[in-house]
Amino acid sequence: MAARSYGQHSAVVAALELVGERWALLIVRDLLVGPRRYTDLKTGLPRIPTNILSTRLKELQQAGVVRRLPLAHGLGYMLTDYGRDLEPVILALGRWGFRALGERADGENATTESLTIDLRSAFHADAARALPATTYGVHVGNVALIVLVDAGVLTVRTAAPSAALSAPLAAVGVPSVQRVSGVTGVLVADLVVMADDVCSLLAGEWQTGTTTLRVLAGDARLLTRFSATFQLEREPAASVETTASALRVSVAVRVGETPSHPASPSGRRGRATYYI
Repeated sequence: MAARSYGQHSAVVAALELVGERWALLIVRDLLVGPRRYTDLKTGLPRIPTNILSTRLKELQQAGVVRRLPLAHGLGYMLTDYGRDLEPVILALGRWGFRALGERADGENATTESLTIDLRSAFHADAARALPATTYGVHVGNVALIVLVDAGVLTVRTAAPSAALSAPLAAVGVPSVQRVSGVTGVLVADLVVMADDVCSLLAGEWQTGTTTLRVLAGDARLLTRFSATFQLEREPAASVETTASALRVSVAVRVGETPSHPASPSGRRGRATYYI
């Protein structure tokens, strides 16, 4: 894929030459959610130029990462087995990148694909196995997902924002779920939450009162279960600076200088708010 060689005989270099170009891994990320048409990929990546999207898809096909397939309304794209082998890489990158994820800027929005992969990156299967089966409705911006957790298995499906409480069972692909309302075949979520961004949803910061996670329906006490099941670690810039200062102090002591102790950064705490 790479137009210029790195000049190294290395497995990491070989990987970068296949999927290291701009936008390539985001295309792979979106296809991990499922097959997509060209227009679906463009909608999910609104800032990618159309010529770049076409080029990347062609390159990924040539690399054996993506293949074309017929869909109900035209041709689409899906990952090959070789491409799907990138799933643990993408999820690990999500966990690593979350530590540096700052506040959401204007124009930055979640998509169905980005939120699905973020949830999969944050999923703690071992913790989920010890917890009762639970169905969540998750809203972030204009994205609404049905999230089912049962026996350590995660299933994520798209729902219309107004339908997070009553998505048809067939639509979420879990016909065996028994939690139904009075309407036959209608799934009822145990907890429906709304967050302003993915950090508010997955950092567990509502527990310390540093952010707001709104409960739209269900038992607010299930927030603790949600947080045990879905959580990513954050490493604020302040802690990085403190660590760097500590390293400088350690070096100063070793060379016989008098260490200076930096003042501890002040943190702002708010109050968690729940709307039921």
